[in-house]
Amino acid sequence: MSRSRKRAPQPRVGALQPEPRHAGPLNVDNLLADRKVRIIVCCGSGGVGKTTTSAALALRAAEQGRKVVVLTIDPARRLAQSMGIEALDNSPRPVQGINDAAGGELEAMMLDMKRTFDEVVQSQASPEKAQQILDNPFYIAVSSSFAGTQEYMAMEKLGQLDKDAQKSGRWDLIVVDTPPSRSALDFLDAPERLSSFLDGRFMRLLLAPAKGPARLMTAGFGMVTRALTTIIGAQVLQDMSAFVSAFDTLFGGFRARAQRTFELLQADGTAFLVIAAPERDAMREAAYFVDRLSQEDMPLAGLVINRTSDLAEADTAPLSANTAMAAYEKLHQPGADSYEKLAGGLLRLHADKMQAVTREHDLIDRFATAHPDVPRAKIRALATDVHDLDGLRQVGALLADQPE
Repeated sequence: MSRSRKRAPQPRVGALQPEPRHAGPLNVDNLLADRKVRIIVCCGSGGVGKTTTSAALALRAAEQGRKVVVLTIDPARRLAQSMGIEALDNSPRPVQGINDAAGGELEAMMLDMKRTFDEVVQSQASPEKAQQILDNPFYIAVSSSFAGTQEYMAMEKLGQLDKDAQKSGRWDLIVVDTPPSRSALDFLDAPERLSSFLDGRFMRLLLAPAKGPARLMTAGFGMVTRALTTIIGAQVLQDMSAFVSAFDTLFGGFRARAQRTFELLQADGTAFLVIAAPERDAMREAAYFVDRLSQEDMPLAGLVINRTSDLAEADTAPLSANTAMAAYEKLHQPGADSYEKLAGGLLRLHADKMQAVTREHDLIDRFATAHPDVPRAKIRALATDVHDLDGLRQVGALLADQPE
């Protein structure tokens, strides 16, 4: 897939370099209120809270007057539970119970990977050809479990939602929860991998006998075919060949749509939020993703760090002093042995907490030093899981309430 990339201007040798500019906190409410922003993409590695963050952003935007649809790809279906919807599917459903005083609306949906693939096939082929593809065992395997299909279909669905939004005016903001990948970079890489696979040499080799002249069926090709038959079986090879032959007319359409969606992600109306947790691997993935977004000219709005410690620096000193004083007083009373164990346990617990806070600060400071222009927002860890609209409102409020 051809992608346009811009090279950042390089400073002249010997020129005075400006002092590094440090970005302020991420202003979430300004981002949500900006009507020029039509797409917010929440991305990051798996298990960092993308789904909750996406839902909280969508709810907050709707309650501030935007018409929002949120697309989730989370297989745990927590989004449906938190929004009071029994089941999400491939079609947007209204979310009940939001505060619509500002005129906003909220709909939610969950990506159905295979159904989206089926819809693409049905929209691009004749009914007979589409049914031939849909019934093919190899297609069923590719559309259900092939590596990269979920990410590709997430982009397909985003393109469909954006086209619908511009045509009907049904939504003015689309919030996308990207797939829970082992690597955050998969969301950008997988669509091209799938597209390249479907249009690759091996697939064209399978198609060649059906399209080309008889002389292509040489002894060499026959040897390759026999080898493949031995390895994967005659029926599988036959299914693959039939799939490629039927799918041939759709190759160009897949690449063209993937290119259009990629350009949509680069457009000024799109904003990426990288989601992370205050853990070494998650912050490393976030740094990789920020660098990749810059390379691809993707508009980055900022970094959201979920589940940070709830011990504010201002509270640390009095908590530590009070705990130590209580332990000291108990140690000088009768029965000090039991009190000593209790006090020692409390002090060790507090020391462990302070070590965790220090590690979090070090990780975040390291990221800020390497990426001084990236605004950041921190969401402290909550005592309970988010399971309803009130919980999402709390997350949204924490997102918006960032100290200067």
